Amino acid sequence: MSLVNSFLKGGGGGGGGGGGLGGRLGNVLGGLISGAGGGGGGGGGGGGGGGGGGTAMRILGGVISANSEAAAQYNPEPPPPRTHYSNIEANESEEVRQFRRLFAQLAGDDMEVSATELMNILNKVVTRHPDLKTDGFGIDTCRSMVAVMDSDTTGKLGFEEFKYLWNNIKRWQAIYKQFDTDRSGTICSSELPGAFEAAGFHLNEHLYNMIIRRYSDESGNMDFDNFISRLVRLDAMFRAFKSLDKDGTGQIQVNIQEWLQLTMYS
Repeated sequence: MSLVNSFLKGGGGGGGGGGGLGGRLGNVLGGLISGAGGGGGGGGGGGGGGGGGGTAMRILGGVISANSEAAAQYNPEPPPPRTHYSNIEANESEEVRQFRRLFAQLAGDDMEVSATELMNILNKVVTRHPDLKTDGFGIDTCRSMVAVMDSDTTGKLGFEEFKYLWNNIKRWQAIYKQFDTDRSGTICSSELPGAFEAAGFHLNEHLYNMIIRRYSDESGNMDFDNFISRLVRLDAMFRAFKSLDKDGTGQIQVNIQEWLQLTMYS
């Protein structure tokens, strides 16, 4: 079984908008992200491990423990299976219909969004939000975001995949602003656990510290693009884990090829 496909298995779908080619598209999608509401779902126990002695096994033990225990209770809404763009549901809202038309303009003839197109969309939108401190979304970040959402490994996002991703970005943007209590435009190390928990991810202190050291600046502040890209990755990791943990034991077993596929294409 392809582990990449496991990212997207399950029922239910995300709503939400996109981003833009040209001023009109950017305006519509900028409005969608600025109107975003509330927090995430899920929840879960923190987890053990980590620490003492600094050995690799203890570090890995802490990370695995945190992920497995939290994954047992994290219940994201997976995106619906991709459908052809012409199969527009009769009960779709006008907002979704409008977004579908805009997506067609953005995606072009292949009706899929590449990493470069995603980068352009995100960077056009964030320029309309000066309260979000960011250096911009880089191509490697966007390639990673596409990869973890790409159910058929085409290297691009279809309509449902992109809509799901954008719905999450809207929610997480609202959480980012909510927990930026000092209005610095960034999330500091003391604000990060609350922000991640509001998004549905309960991790242990050791794992939070690892994330802060890897993705925050020297002062422990995380900007908007790093915040979003970390949540995209966490969402995909938890989704894959739960898909493979069919008995709900909090443990999975993979072979080397599956492990490489999971870690390299992400």
